[in-house]
Amino acid sequence: MVTVIRDAAVNKKLLIVEDDEGLQSQMRWCFDEIDVEVAEDRDSALSLLRRTEPQVVTLDLGLPPDPGGATEGFKLLQDILALAPRTKVIVVTGREERDYAVKAVGMGACDFYQKPVDAEILNFVVNRAFRLFELEQKNDELEDRCSNTSIKG
Repeated sequence: MVTVIRDAAVNKKLLIVEDDEGLQSQMRWCFDEIDVEVAEDRDSALSLLRRTEPQVVTLDLGLPPDPGGATEGFKLLQDILALAPRTKVIVVTGREERDYAVKAVGMGACDFYQKPVDAEILNFVVNRAFRLFELEQKNDELEDRCSNTSIKG
């Protein structure tokens, strides 16, 4: 009997959560072979998360109504991880917000990326998150397959 393990890379979906339209465009431009959706605030991000079920989310912590702080971004991070715990969240921060990034990773984000946008580095970080998602999915499928196999001996 042959069991086929699905390849999650077939349809990579990325949700970019960023309130700055210029950065939205720059970030979207970095990803040619990935389905990209963009949200500018917490509500639209949650709506897109439910509708598109992205494997990876890039999250700017400084979202309205608190664009200068991180309150709304931290709330959204908690919401994402509660709704879709397998989703890999990459926190996007400014240079002076490194402490926020470390806190976000402690809360469950898988990684962080510091602005300004560097297409090569951002692509590397996002693709690493997709790979982590794929590996976890394959691991789960193998565990399910092993738990359904009875070994006699």
